[in-house]
Amino acid sequence: MRKFFLMGLSVAMFVSCSDGDLQIETIDFDSVSVQFCTTPQTTAKNILFKINGTEALILELQSGVLNKGVSGETVTTESSVPSQSQITYRVFSDDVGKNYFCDDFPPVDPVVIDEIEAQDGAVFIETSANEDNTSFVHTISLSGISFVTKSGERITNLSINEFGEVSTTIPTN
Repeated sequence: MRKFFLMGLSVAMFVSCSDGDLQIETIDFDSVSVQFCTTPQTTAKNILFKINGTEALILELQSGVLNKGVSGETVTTESSVPSQSQITYRVFSDDVGKNYFCDDFPPVDPVVIDEIEAQDGAVFIETSANEDNTSFVHTISLSGISFVTKSGERITNLSINEFGEVSTTIPTN
């Protein structure tokens, strides 16, 4: 009886199941272009995202943060995370596309299997007018972004310093 118990215990150790925790070592979106559903606006919140296969990095910029341009100058604006702007990292069950974020109702598949919101950091927006002064170009960078998983693990080894560029129209008077 004792042999069967020890044999059963050793088999159970080899066949044990994972607790389902997702292991995220790095978040890398450097080689992915920024996307959006509606043209960024200077007086509203803006949702920008980057998709890398089964992963997405979503940036919700606070209202008015893109409204800091002055023709002829380059202006840098800071928006703190999470008090002013939010950054969310999502992992999906399969490759995700732009329609997931842009459709009125997101598709049933792929399914979100993990979502982590940034707990700290800053968004820097460098704004300058284009050559003919018809639009502002906003270069968005992320700094010190720190995610904390459900298990309390902090992810800070991020490769997302350059989030991307977006343009807004210069209002005509």
